[in-house]
Amino acid sequence: MKTPGFYVSAIIFLVLMDWTSAVPGNSTVPKKGHCPRRLNVVPSKRACVCDEDCPGTDKCCVFDCGAVCVPPAFTKPGVCPRRRRGAGMCAEFCANDSDCPNEEKCCHNGCGHSCITPYTVKPGRCSHPKGTPMCAEFCYHDGQCPGEQKCCRTTCGHACSEPC
Repeated sequence: MKTPGFYVSAIIFLVLMDWTSAVPGNSTVPKKGHCPRRLNVVPSKRACVCDEDCPGTDKCCVFDCGAVCVPPAFTKPGVCPRRRRGAGMCAEFCANDSDCPNEEKCCHNGCGHSCITPYTVKPGRCSHPKGTPMCAEFCYHDGQCPGEQKCCRTTCGHACSEPC
């Protein structure tokens, strides 16, 4: 036969378990990805407060129409290339990296956004420009430099040099 103390302990244990699961934030884990910059899909009719309120992998994102469940956006690795002078095409071909095929990223082109092959930033940093002025663009990004060299600013351009 069980003692009354056992039953009291069991009830307290169950109440505490129920109470801790009701505390906000205890079990809420954000889903992978991030909210897209623009709402370019028809959102679910379900309103939400947090990711947990959304089905599957959808995230709870706030737009002009309120908080809605939408598919997440993902940021691909790499860096958008530095824009050359002048404006690109004034059209929005993408809103997020997930709109782009393969390894391409959604980059600002000077006027709109388009899918562009990114480059990888090599480790290290560039030293301050010194010496004879070099006024030419010998490179635009680290990927154009051999080995571990980086594309660094010169007195009035860019050239490959050893990182410091």
